[in-house]
Amino acid sequence: MRGWSSRRIPVEFESEGATLRGFLYEAAKGERPFPLVVMTHGTSATIPMVADRYAEVFAEAGVSTLLYDHRNLGISGGEPRQEINPWVQCRGYRDAVTFASTIEGHDPTRIGLWGDSYSGGEVFLVAACDSRVRIVVAQCPIFGADRPDVEPTRDVFEAIRTTFASANVSGGPEDEIGPIPVVSPDQLGAPSLLKPIQAFRWFADYGGRHGSGWQNYATRIVPSNTAPYSPYLCAPYVNVPSLMMVAPADEMLHANPHVTRDAFDLLPGEKAWHAIEGGHFGLLYHPSELFDEASTVQADYLTRHLLS
Repeated sequence: MRGWSSRRIPVEFESEGATLRGFLYEAAKGERPFPLVVMTHGTSATIPMVADRYAEVFAEAGVSTLLYDHRNLGISGGEPRQEINPWVQCRGYRDAVTFASTIEGHDPTRIGLWGDSYSGGEVFLVAACDSRVRIVVAQCPIFGADRPDVEPTRDVFEAIRTTFASANVSGGPEDEIGPIPVVSPDQLGAPSLLKPIQAFRWFADYGGRHGSGWQNYATRIVPSNTAPYSPYLCAPYVNVPSLMMVAPADEMLHANPHVTRDAFDLLPGEKAWHAIEGGHFGLLYHPSELFDEASTVQADYLTRHLLS
């Protein structure tokens, strides 16, 4: 971001037996203690793949950001490399909030979560389960291709919260997809985890840049022997201000905007819905008008609820 004046400080913290690494983007204006938003990217993406640009905008607006790579990805530790487990990633958010609450000059009572795509769903599960979270901002969140087969009852939520807190979420071979390419231009000859050609174009561009640390393969594990991993089923228990930024023409199967709208309607607290053009990846291009729209709306929402 041209003219960016915030400090970027390397940080690391422990989560699920691994060291997660990233950066603190300290607020460029305002008075200490600063509020802080915890951020990480969606499926397999890494810090330099545009999330850092969002962090800069928020820091310029007066909200510090803690941006890190998920376990097993990018500059974070963890084995096996490129393994994606949503429960483990949700616990990473939890441990990032714990770490954020210890950062000198920052207010542990004003911590929010930001997520994109897959992590855009994760932030709602975490916010439902962790009372320290004060606000949620999610862009193109993943709530599923269809509504869950079960209703979002208190009993189901308590099972999810128990799984999040302490259950064995390692899963088994039957729960794994991969290792396979994250994206591919040829779904017949080389099928990939993310199938739309728009996904291939964005990852090839941003992941292919020098220093991204992105790798075009992943293994996804969603354990079948635990409570269902479902941000949708957690939506009725998210009691903090929540912004959903949604693409009506989202091309990603599991970012079905109709399912997302149903999840939004289940949120009991203060909430905002912002429709944005460009599909799933449009707001991940920088510089662009869509990035400016998305980052401005999100920064305004964060400052309104964390600075007042």
